[in-house]
Amino acid sequence: MKNIDVAVGLIWRKGRVLAAQRPEGKAHEGYWEFPGGKLEQGESPREALARELAEELGIGVRACQFWKGASHVYDDYGLEVRLHFFHVTAFAGEPCAREGQNMRWVTPSEAAELPLLPADIELVASLPPNGPLEETA
Repeated sequence: MKNIDVAVGLIWRKGRVLAAQRPEGKAHEGYWEFPGGKLEQGESPREALARELAEELGIGVRACQFWKGASHVYDDYGLEVRLHFFHVTAFAGEPCAREGQNMRWVTPSEAAELPLLPADIELVASLPPNGPLEETA
């Protein structure tokens, strides 16, 4: 089984978190997820998060806090994904869909209604209902 590490940003604005839909042609296309991506060799989860959010959304991370780690096995791909979730509470710029993905600001309860990637489903129930206390964005 192959293992990968992924940094995931829970990007908050006024009690809502940014969700993105995986575009056509990517694994699990059509599913919703929280933005982020794979760590490159020698990169910390925080560094990967900043790079991925700049590439995918065109934003710069100004404040983030590690929240929790989780892992999920995708048997159909022979893959274990180790996820590093961060609350992003301040960022520079306005998120834009640089990869053509649909995006939506949702409350945690609305996020629970989306067809989320299996790796993200379990954490939605433990999201703070009004966002993290230190939110400044």
